[in-house]
Amino acid sequence: METEHEQIAVAGEGAVSAAPDVMRLNAGVEVRRTSAAEAFAAVRAAAVRLTQALTGAGLAPEDLRTSELSLGPEYEVYPKVAAYRAAQGVEALVRDLPRADRVIDTVAAVGEEARLNGVSFELSDPTAALAEARERAFRDAAAKAAQYAELAGRPLGGVISVTEELTGGPQPMVFAALAADEKASISPGRQTLSIGVRVVYAFGD
Repeated sequence: METEHEQIAVAGEGAVSAAPDVMRLNAGVEVRRTSAAEAFAAVRAAAVRLTQALTGAGLAPEDLRTSELSLGPEYEVYPKVAAYRAAQGVEALVRDLPRADRVIDTVAAVGEEARLNGVSFELSDPTAALAEARERAFRDAAAKAAQYAELAGRPLGGVISVTEELTGGPQPMVFAALAADEKASISPGRQTLSIGVRVVYAFGD
């Protein structure tokens, strides 16, 4: 059995940049009314209009998820209630990115109750990109181990263990509105997926 003095432990990292193919939209509706019952009824009706608008824009019902439902008082001077605020949020998964602008415009057209709370982009299937990142991470570790063995004047032996380390998951790169192109105002940018690996080698004979 190899002892720690007969081993080389190195860390490798591999990163792959990939273009996201789906958009996650956080939207919702919000109303203020003089009574809690009125506020709740109004926000529920607005949420139905929002859902119908999103499905009318081509989104599948299973790609819509309620993300918030709230009702509470707003005080003029506590404990005097000025109004009641109700909100309902929805998270929509847009699988057809060329349709993204249309979906966003659809939300805005629901009415004054509509709220846009942000968008994010992701890979629907990161398997291939992560596999390439692992390969790069392992090659990075192997190159370091070979260099250390050479510096130590020892031949490099076989791999004893491999441990994958989390590096924070997919990292979205900066994206911004493309003001110069009115037909496509939303840009998904690219994501960087990183994998870290710790590889322990034995010294050869």
